[in-house]
This record gives sequence, structure tokens and C-alpha cells, in this order.
Amino acid sequence: MLIIAFKRAGAKPVDFGIPIISIGNIIVGGSGKTPLTIKLASKYDNVCIILRGYGRESKGLYVVSKKGEILEDIKTSGDEAMLLAKTLPNATIIVSVDRRKAILKAKELSCKIVFLDDGFSKYEIQKFDILTRPKIEPTNIFCLPSGGYREPKMAYSFANLELQEGKDFKRIVSYSLNENKIDVLPLKLLLLTAISKPKRLLEFLPEHTIMEAFEDHHIFTKNEVDNIKDKYKDYSIITTAKDLVKLQDFDLEDIYLMDLSLHIEDNVNLELIDEYINSYTKSYKD
Repeated sequence: MLIIAFKRAGAKPVDFGIPIISIGNIIVGGSGKTPLTIKLASKYDNVCIILRGYGRESKGLYVVSKKGEILEDIKTSGDEAMLLAKTLPNATIIVSVDRRKAILKAKELSCKIVFLDDGFSKYEIQKFDILTRPKIEPTNIFCLPSGGYREPKMAYSFANLELQEGKDFKRIVSYSLNENKIDVLPLKLLLLTAISKPKRLLEFLPEHTIMEAFEDHHIFTKNEVDNIKDKYKDYSIITTAKDLVKLQDFDLEDIYLMDLSLHIEDNVNLELIDEYINSYTKSYKD
């Protein structure tokens, strides 16, 4: 905790001359960052989303998509970046461990707004910080490696905007098959996924759904998929949008998709984001 406090206190944030909106959390595991990024970024034109690219086989900086044109494959991009590229056809997606280089690249590509995935701990970057909170906080309040937090819980007070599931936003779940919306799922259903905290998905699925879960960001292999198809011959498979981008190259017919989007409650003051963006002379409206 002391190390984090010293880092934050000693940081001198650099203004890159472009509005940068960071969407992050301070707990271990997922808390709705990706669907929130999609929800907010879709409101604006000429945005760039920068993320580390967990699970990718590449190193360095890659422009995954440029204003909707996908330039790299999923092995280069990682699953989250490819999901963003396919979901946000008007955005530019960059993966890079060095977020500063990526921001400069976004400016070079004439992007007007940057969304920074998981950038709360990048104290050296001047930005608008949004933190998401889970519906239920970890019971162990200590930081890693012994606790459930990546930063002290008091770090919520440093956010420009704090959004908690169940209070400020809720998840909206819909289902589809071959891009057609459906209301009823098969009784014999297998959830195939590789996301953080996969058991949380089961509350949105029929009671007797079984699950095959891999570690977060896992890239499925042909052998794994073949074994699952053989083991669960009588089951229909359902997966998430993040997983589907990794499964599309395999021979999986009639795979069901559960789409988790966010509804932000009316009481949330999103005008704070617009005020921040408009504080820059070269905003997305120029």
C-alpha cells in the first residue's frame, strides 16, 4: 500500500493534448470494464481505444483496427481488442504495453478522444478516471498478493467518476443464434468460456447449465474444441462475445451467444465526461 501511495504522490501527470478517459477497477478480476467501454465509446466519433492486449501472442504496439478496418488477427490483438474492433466499427483500436507510445500513435492517426482500458494506475498520464465497482466488494480488503484489491480501497476517492453495479449500472443480457435474437434457450446447455470469474455468468442461464471454463484470455486450440464437441455431443454450446471472436475459426455450428451489455441509470452524471472532453480545444466536435 505504501509503495502505491508514494507512486501516486510522486507522479507528475503529462497532458498529451488530447482527452483521455480511463476505465478501470481496483479489484482482482472483471467488473464490467469492457461493456462500459463499448457503451461510452460508441457515443463519440473518431475515438481510439488503447489496451494492453492480454493473451495476445505479439509484443509491442499494433493498430488492430483503424476506423473499423480490422488490420490484425486475434493472435496479434488478443480477445478483448478483437471484440472491441468488431463491436465498434467507427473506432480505432491499439494494443500496447506502453500506453504513452500508444497515445502518441492515436494522435498521429488523427483520433480525437482516447479511451484507456485499465489505466487507473498510470499516474504519469493526465486523464479522466472512471472506476467501476462490483455489486459485492471482496471480503478481503488487503491488496495483492494476499487480498482482493490491486490498490487500497481508499483509491476510489481519486476517481473522477465511480460507477457501481446494481446502483449506477446494471447488466442487460440477451441471447442470439446465428445473429437472430431468441428468447428461449435449449435445456441441455454447455457454457464454454475463458473469462474472469466465469461462474457469474450462470445466474443469467438456465438452472441446469453446465460449464467448461478456461483461464481468462485463453486462446482455444483445435484439440480442445474437438474434445469438447466429442464430450458434449448432446449439448448446445453457449458463449460470450469475448469468447466468440476466438471460436469463430472452428467448426462449431449453431453456437449460442449471450450478449452482456450495460444500462447506465439516469442518476449518473455522464455530463462530467462531456465537460472534460470539451475542455480541450481540439475535441471530437472540431
